[in-house]
Amino acid sequence: MSTIASLPWLDLIGMFLALVGFSFGLGGVTIIDIHSFLGRNSPYWMEASIRTHKITKPLIWTGLACATVGSVILYRDETLSGTILVQALLLVLLAGNGAFLTFKISRPLLEQERLGKAAELLSPHLQRTIGACFLLSFVLWWSEAVLFTWHLVMRWVN
Repeated sequence: MSTIASLPWLDLIGMFLALVGFSFGLGGVTIIDIHSFLGRNSPYWMEASIRTHKITKPLIWTGLACATVGSVILYRDETLSGTILVQALLLVLLAGNGAFLTFKISRPLLEQERLGKAAELLSPHLQRTIGACFLLSFVLWWSEAVLFTWHLVMRWVN
């Protein structure tokens, strides 16, 4: 029978942080993806998308930080190989994609809003760029979550 004192507290904290990170990250990505998809042809949803991204952007970055810290805590005694290595590479891609969206895409959108043009539709080129980035982000976040789950299950099975 386990007691509270015998619980693996560091593992519990790591798991909690990682799960919070995946919840924040995937939640934020899903919300902004839906808004952006709807905003392709709708001035109303375009404006909603610009406003929403001001909330989802910090949520996604917080999720990335929590998932990273939680995973580092959980994987602290393991080598950087296998699924952990793939997760680390996906993390780098997520951070790069997020930086591009934050510093190259977000700034013009905020400027568009500041100028009172938040309801104006984006150019087809910008829409395609944003769509590709959001699709990449969505796939990377889900891949991270699946690999995280896979690694933990395999760790506990063995």
